[in-house]
Amino acid sequence: MVLKSLSDEDRANARAKALRSRGRRAEIKEAFRQGTMDIGEILELGATDEAVGRLRVADLLEAVPGIGEVRATALMEKLGISPNRRVRGLGRKQQAALIEHFSQ
Repeated sequence: MVLKSLSDEDRANARAKALRSRGRRAEIKEAFRQGTMDIGEILELGATDEAVGRLRVADLLEAVPGIGEVRATALMEKLGISPNRRVRGLGRKQQAALIEHFSQ
């Protein structure tokens, strides 16, 4: 597949958009870590916010204190979530399982 060449302006716009998206995802992970946002709010936001929707579930789980890569992987396996799944790609049952897990 041949990619179209971008002008310098288009490239700068894409770079700025990527930077905003990374910043937004970092804000969401920090809010989840601090407890100012719960998993239900993040899942709702992921349906409308492109940056949040593209956040990997594993990265979100790893933002929680005490959950590292190994525990996040084990939790996702237990809940039936693929390791490379993103927030927007979660099904209803997977979302419900995450909400139930974090409500305990």
